[in-house]
Amino acid sequence: MTIITGDDNKNKEDKGFDTELFCDALPKEIAPVSNKTIQKFYNWAQANSLWILAFGTGCGSIEMRPLYTARYDISRFGMAPRPTPRQSSLFIISGYASVKTMKRIIRSYEQMQNPKFVMGLGSCTINGGMYWDSYNTINRLDHYIPVDTYVAGCMPRPEALIAGFEELKKRILAGKAEGANEYAKNFQWYKANQKKIIKDWDMPDYNW
Repeated sequence: MTIITGDDNKNKEDKGFDTELFCDALPKEIAPVSNKTIQKFYNWAQANSLWILAFGTGCGSIEMRPLYTARYDISRFGMAPRPTPRQSSLFIISGYASVKTMKRIIRSYEQMQNPKFVMGLGSCTINGGMYWDSYNTINRLDHYIPVDTYVAGCMPRPEALIAGFEELKKRILAGKAEGANEYAKNFQWYKANQKKIIKDWDMPDYNW
């Protein structure tokens, strides 16, 4: 853990941050290993062991619950819900994302360890859905955190979610689910977009 020191530390203390809980290091891109066979094994393991952190807003989470029942039983796909970001590898944002909740989404995403993936569930994460012209909701989730897979609908049924999981697994196996590296590569762009909509930015830029 890196502890912030110097002027940056003073500035963050003035804002009320507990600097011992946060890191001041920028995220780094993680290159694939040189051995292609080993990398394929990594991809296979990641695709078949997805632990879910679900962020549901209002109606956005209504179709998540049936996935854990005996009828759909997502555990047969090697998937399971987890209670905290640090235990999770798949972040599902379902339903509309308001400016207020975006702060929690960003912080949760940054606390997840690599490799990590994001699924946008429902039309609201794609284009704002029925709230597309609201003053207090975002229209495109991928302007604020990278999204590996979208599942369209209002709300998509559990079968559509399972199809989305299968598509995400294909991307992971092919080595194309590189959202975490994209976030590290374009970190300043994402931060600028985040701060445009969040006026009371009362949290550190680096949360992990």
